[in-house]
Amino acid sequence: MTPRPTAYAGDLAAPPAPEPPTAPPRPATTIPVRPDHPGAERRRTTGTVRRTDVFAVLGAAVAAVCLTALLFTALAPFDGALGFLVVAYLLFLACYLVLVRLDEAGPVVRDRLAGVLVHSLAVTMLVALVVVIGFTLFRGREPLAWANFYTQDMRSAGPLDPLSVGGIRHAIIGTLEQIGIALAITIPLGLLCAVFLSELPGAFSRFVRIVVEAMTALPSIVAGLFIYATVILALGRQKSGFAAALALSVMMLPIIIRAADVVLRLVPGTLREASLALGASQWRTIWHVVLPTARSGAMTAIILGTARGIGETSPVLLTAGFTQFTNANPFQANQVSLPLFVFDSIRRPDATMVARGFGAAAVLMALVLLLFVLARLLGGRAPGQLSRAQRRRRALASRRDAMRFARRAAASPPDHPNQR
Repeated sequence: MTPRPTAYAGDLAAPPAPEPPTAPPRPATTIPVRPDHPGAERRRTTGTVRRTDVFAVLGAAVAAVCLTALLFTALAPFDGALGFLVVAYLLFLACYLVLVRLDEAGPVVRDRLAGVLVHSLAVTMLVALVVVIGFTLFRGREPLAWANFYTQDMRSAGPLDPLSVGGIRHAIIGTLEQIGIALAITIPLGLLCAVFLSELPGAFSRFVRIVVEAMTALPSIVAGLFIYATVILALGRQKSGFAAALALSVMMLPIIIRAADVVLRLVPGTLREASLALGASQWRTIWHVVLPTARSGAMTAIILGTARGIGETSPVLLTAGFTQFTNANPFQANQVSLPLFVFDSIRRPDATMVARGFGAAAVLMALVLLLFVLARLLGGRAPGQLSRAQRRRRALASRRDAMRFARRAAASPPDHPNQR
């Protein structure tokens, strides 16, 4: 008999180890899963405005108003709305500085204080602009509702006549003609001088730039006196819209030259070098490369010059005279403009004339806005920025080119054996 082999413990199969419990599947999402262990790095907030900043501004504003009210009513004999606003603003800056200092270091405190100063000044300018426009529209709302205010002049309207008689047609025509003549003079001269200053540097161009910068601060009454002395007194010409346009040109020309010079100097020099390397002359480079590239900025310069000249009163008062009739000929007889009409109407004691003056001021603001919009449309977009219509035309042209190339490739026989 064969003895049965003895079974050892190592020969027996060990039972399988139990599997660890599996975690439930996470839902499919594109948001990254936050690590569960406590040592994981937290995501940093990249926003510039935090909740503590908002609380600091609001707390400082409330504290400043309360302290100012306590100071003006109980502690000091102060009064006046302007003084209240100034003291409240200074206390607001002090309270905000203290609140930010509790949480931040020195450089951050200075940065936050500078930011509050800049934003508060911007809000102040915006509020002042809104107040001026709103006050003008509110005071001139009555004449703006009458159709005769835009279609009649003041030849048949007296100071005691109602608003249903008379209008500002003569002032609108005078403003458009005077600013049109001034732009016809200043745009070519200003752009030509700006091209000379930016493209032909030298001793004489530096001298011209100094003179232009000095003329930007020229008082408007000096420009009016210059045209009055040279054109009206020395040459014997009568007061007219053309003389007023010359005075406005003296005011607008340095603004356009200086702004256009800055814009032309911002054109990359590589564009000029590429044009010259292709064999173009300097004047062709300026005409076909520099000026088209700076077209949007040049329109901005023209807008600045127009804003300087369209609201001037003293040069027009000295050179254009005043009239109640419509004069469509700017080269003969007196001619009135909207700023001059506003100046003459506001100083009258009659309520109807004062209302006509505010209405004319509202029309002047609307006219300036219209001219700015037209200038922006003519100036186009910045280089490299295309409108939807331009992008659509580019896409259609590319599609036509692709179809033409495909037809040409299908019609021509293959030249290489591998192409058959």
